[in-house]
Amino acid sequence: MNGAESVLRTLAASGVEVCFANPGTSEMHLVAAMDRVPEVRGVLCLFEGVASAAADGYARMAGRPAATLLHLGPGFGNAFANVHNAYKGRTPMVNLVGDHAVAHGPLGAPLTSDVEGIARPASHWLRTARDAREAATLAAEAVAAARRGQVATLVLPADAGWEPSLGPASPVHQSSPAQVPDEAVSAAAHALRSGRAALLLGGVTTRERGLRAAARIAAGTGATVFHDTFAPRLARGGSRPRARLLPYLTEMAVDALAEFEQLVVVGTRPPVGFFAYPGKPSLLWNPETSVTVLATAEEDALTALEAVADLVGAEPEPVEPLAEPELPTGGTLDPVTLTAAVAALLPEHAVVVDEAVTASALFQERTAASPEHDYLFLTGGAIGWGLPAATGAAIGAPGRPVYAFEADGSAMYTIQALWTQAREELDVTTIIVANRSYAILEFEFSRVGAEGDGTAAHALMDIGTPELNFAQLAQAQGVPGRRVDDLPGLIDALNEANREPGPHLIEALV
Repeated sequence: MNGAESVLRTLAASGVEVCFANPGTSEMHLVAAMDRVPEVRGVLCLFEGVASAAADGYARMAGRPAATLLHLGPGFGNAFANVHNAYKGRTPMVNLVGDHAVAHGPLGAPLTSDVEGIARPASHWLRTARDAREAATLAAEAVAAARRGQVATLVLPADAGWEPSLGPASPVHQSSPAQVPDEAVSAAAHALRSGRAALLLGGVTTRERGLRAAARIAAGTGATVFHDTFAPRLARGGSRPRARLLPYLTEMAVDALAEFEQLVVVGTRPPVGFFAYPGKPSLLWNPETSVTVLATAEEDALTALEAVADLVGAEPEPVEPLAEPELPTGGTLDPVTLTAAVAALLPEHAVVVDEAVTASALFQERTAASPEHDYLFLTGGAIGWGLPAATGAAIGAPGRPVYAFEADGSAMYTIQALWTQAREELDVTTIIVANRSYAILEFEFSRVGAEGDGTAAHALMDIGTPELNFAQLAQAQGVPGRRVDDLPGLIDALNEANREPGPHLIEALV
């Protein structure tokens, strides 16, 4: 057995079932081993940034790591933006990155690069195999690191793939996350009892178990429950416990937290602004507010949250479902009617992937009353994540419909994800909000105090000339695509997508 097969067999034994791949010459032995290790499903992606975001979306829904297969330093460089998003969201991910054979590396071949230097800023765990004998052992360690909520990157020189190995390595024992000290639990309970308090949830605490514990705390203390602006995965809709979204805009977030004397943070960091703005604070809480960190993202935040609930909580009132969204009437299609129609027709148990950017707030507000669903947010802020994350989510949550809310500018970063959706016959409905501009940049232009309103500045934020046609782009990659410019057309397209499983793209001209 060569090193490549030993690595794949180790991944399979450690519970990795899917590898999102964009391989090259240095990875051909890993590609060949796929036939001998059918337990690992290879999914071809036409760009490395698609592979990394697909692995992110898959892991968020499946609850276990996927692997990526990338080609040397430039391949990881292409994947970097969406690896960064996974890194910020602490998504379990194993990156297998090929490299030149050890003896070939110092010769200065065209693709020679500092692979570790490229990967290090977005990798919690990073190793390079010296040879085939240790490759499988490192693969097992990489999976163990990923299962701790880390991005793990293993660099495999080509000869570590083709040389004889010692066989697959046994899975590494999965250690539990660090327990939160009793003192931290007591401090959080005391803070929540001490005046007006807010509880900020992040990481794994925004799923149903964490929301139930937070609801108990709110019932016992009167605390207001918020969740991170960009939570990796939020359980919402129906009669699930609700948390307030911490707003994206700095001034709105500051206002939302201004009244509280205590802020308890669990599973995340104390909140800071997405960017710095002239005359606005970077720290979002009131300077007079006392901040208590119950648990970091690296610790067992769920157990700690439930321990606090046991100390201060009470049985909450049953959550009454919000009034179901009404299907809008009329003919005009704009962001308001678009988001209302999507919310009214969103299927039960859907998975929502939101990269609608300027339309995100409307989508989030309207779908709050939709049936139960999971909502995935852009954790690291690097756009071009949505289409491939939806691709991976569909593989990680088979049988559940996936809806991707996508801005037109962001969609063009990783439009190749549609091809993989068609190839894998995935049930993904993509809704392109086509406003023909980088509207978020136009919005931020004035907020940062930039001056000028001339044609040169506007040209860098306008994507309307030449006109993009996403319906045609989808059809060219095997995905049925429809362009709609009125409300009846949108409703018809949404109903068609709900009736017919498989990929669909709806380009909504707003």
